[in-house]
Amino acid sequence: MASAVELSQDYDRTDVPHIVRCAVQLGVLEAAFVLGCSLAMRFTSGTTETIVLAVVITLGLALVSGLPGIWTRARTIEGIAGAAGIGLAAAGVFLLVDVALLQPIGTYTNRWRELGGFSNWWYHPVWWMVGTYLPWMGAWILAHQADKGHRPSLVSMMAGALACTVPFGIAAILIHFPGAGWNLPTFGIAFLPGLALATLFSGIGRRAG
Repeated sequence: MASAVELSQDYDRTDVPHIVRCAVQLGVLEAAFVLGCSLAMRFTSGTTETIVLAVVITLGLALVSGLPGIWTRARTIEGIAGAAGIGLAAAGVFLLVDVALLQPIGTYTNRWRELGGFSNWWYHPVWWMVGTYLPWMGAWILAHQADKGHRPSLVSMMAGALACTVPFGIAAILIHFPGAGWNLPTFGIAFLPGLALATLFSGIGRRAG
């Protein structure tokens, strides 16, 4: 990837109005996915719940990780940073919706907040970090795809990320990592290092800049 930042109408869209618009859209989308997960947990159980949650979470991870890089048309560090900025601002938008709507109406089961003793001061910073990390890594992968002359693809990005996630999840179970088990939360958390590894692999074979 070229190290120099070159702004163009065709890529690296990081003007502030564009970043803000995209952040609001992504934040509302995150709220919709969280609401979808909460409804699935409330109205389904057993295998049905697992399948529905797996679909919703996988789709949510794909869009949160990839859309910011698509929106900024990330090619250099400028567009990648812009994607991370969208993710950070979107997390803020989601948290406003969460506090103002999702928690008060009682639909949200608050399972995330239970991990921090029902404290928003723990729960919200974690969301900010993850919400910034996912688009950051996703934008790197999309930029690497473009460097190789390929059309940036969310499907390809997720295929690589999920392929790297499975070994991390299995390893956590086999070494008896605290809380790890053959369940969706384990592999959901394993997606974080899996995405980082996929980002590393995606840079192999790219054109030198």
